[in-house]
Amino acid sequence: MNINQKQRDALVGVFEYEQTHDPSKFSLGWSWSDVRVSPATLNNLILKGLAEEKFHSNSYRGLLLTELGREQAKELSKSFETQEKSPDNILTLPDDIFEDIIGHDDIKELLTAVLLAEKPVHVLLAGPPTLAKSLFLWDTERACGEQALWLMGSATSKAGLWDLVAEREPRILLIDELDKMSAADTAALLSLMEGGRLVRAKKGRTLDVTVPIKVVAATNQVAKLSPELKSRFSVRKLKPYDAVGYHTVVKGVLVRREGVTPELAIEIAQKLEGKSQDVRDAVRVARLSPQLGTDKAIGLLLP
Repeated sequence: MNINQKQRDALVGVFEYEQTHDPSKFSLGWSWSDVRVSPATLNNLILKGLAEEKFHSNSYRGLLLTELGREQAKELSKSFETQEKSPDNILTLPDDIFEDIIGHDDIKELLTAVLLAEKPVHVLLAGPPTLAKSLFLWDTERACGEQALWLMGSATSKAGLWDLVAEREPRILLIDELDKMSAADTAALLSLMEGGRLVRAKKGRTLDVTVPIKVVAATNQVAKLSPELKSRFSVRKLKPYDAVGYHTVVKGVLVRREGVTPELAIEIAQKLEGKSQDVRDAVRVARLSPQLGTDKAIGLLLP
């Protein structure tokens, strides 16, 4: 049967749960929070005939594995016992990771080691609004692909992104604007960083899953973070680039990633001097320059 790795893991986990608990407790079935599998993954198992709905009300939805689901789980359990670690689960990094970032060699070495480490180590990049913090997050996201998930600290609650973390189960969590995260979301993050357990209460449902993860975050104001949160990170403070460093980084990013000419990249960097030190502004200008020209693009984006 064609099921992905997440569904295989869920199926085996649910089967083990059913085998290790008293069947009499399943008169109404078990809930998704009992087996710590996201509702979306369980819905996929139902669609494939591997699980079925035993009971449904406004406050409770009970499920059980079908006979087909139990048979498939038994076969998967046998293969898991002898299966070596899948190469898809091994994180590999491109040789050019962090290549566009000038300086900060110690932080490059630290983040590379963290990303390749077997067990989680969490890193916080701190300092004023400058180029390097965003570039480190960008490069990490590019290197890790689907295994990384980017969150904005100011938007987690509004977007329900903790549910996305539980569903996607990324290996790397990238958080920008960490100092703007709400108290409730910070509490969930503390639990996630400490033991890989994501616990969050929402009206009408709870979230309680295990997601082993590494966190790389950025903040402009370390002083706003609680001592408990800071203690979970290796905090590294970055300094702004000078004009020469900024020009070098902008040229590298625009030429290598945006496909602009070296001449245009240098022109954009020079014209942004005194207006911005954020590489994202340079990227936006480069994307609008073919239609508007560099000067007008800067004038509209950074009046």
